[in-house]
Amino acid sequence: MLQLLLLAALTLCGSHAEPGSDGMQRVVGGTEAKTHAWPSQISLQYYSGGGWHHTCGGSLIQRNWVLTAAHCVDSNRNFRVVAGDHNIYKSEGTEQTFAVSSIHIHPRWNSNNVAAGYDIALLRLSGSATLNSYVQLAVLPSQGTVLANNYACYISGWGMTSTNGQLSSVLLQAYLPVVSYSTCSSYSYWGSTVKDTMICAGGDGVRSGCQGDSGGPLHCAVNGVYQVHGVTSFVSSLGCNVRNKPTVFTRVSAYISWISSVIS
Repeated sequence: MLQLLLLAALTLCGSHAEPGSDGMQRVVGGTEAKTHAWPSQISLQYYSGGGWHHTCGGSLIQRNWVLTAAHCVDSNRNFRVVAGDHNIYKSEGTEQTFAVSSIHIHPRWNSNNVAAGYDIALLRLSGSATLNSYVQLAVLPSQGTVLANNYACYISGWGMTSTNGQLSSVLLQAYLPVVSYSTCSSYSYWGSTVKDTMICAGGDGVRSGCQGDSGGPLHCAVNGVYQVHGVTSFVSSLGCNVRNKPTVFTRVSAYISWISSVIS
């Protein structure tokens, strides 16, 4: 089986990524998102060594519920959620911070078999977010929706800007078109590692998710409204931006009934 690299950031370097001279500072190969362009995006942080550290992304789907990846929260850590953020190393006055009151990991998630799928979790927050121009709820797709090959989507996150690099200080985005399941599950791509409950996107060898992007959204516009179709899950252990190894996401539309059952 191909080696997978889960995209949680487990350690955080003291310094943060600076834009390259060409301005190409990205998720990997992306650009800085317009401030608060993705107002449902949150930073999931854990407490260690006297401070809080970004580890994953996520999406605010109710005022007190966040959607993220199971592998982000299957360790015994003290987590918090920051909404309304842009630069995670500065206080900008737009942030709303919440303790996590309960963690709901999909019951079929198995951390020893990531390729089985089910890399999805819901976090209940200690309070309810105030919705404003900086903090909004994500729109989820209809149950069972599958986007066509090459459908235009964007990943966003504070993840590393190169393989084994450093986290980005500001929220980045990158254009990652969908790679159909038939292509992504073919031998020259991911083969049987990828399941039909996942979405592949990217794979051009330039742009991709990377560590620190896990749990964050794949945004795809449907009928003029951006919906969160994917939860960032894994890339190839050979590197984040490997050609024909697209970033793999949990397909949100496969889990709508589970999400509804947990938050109802």
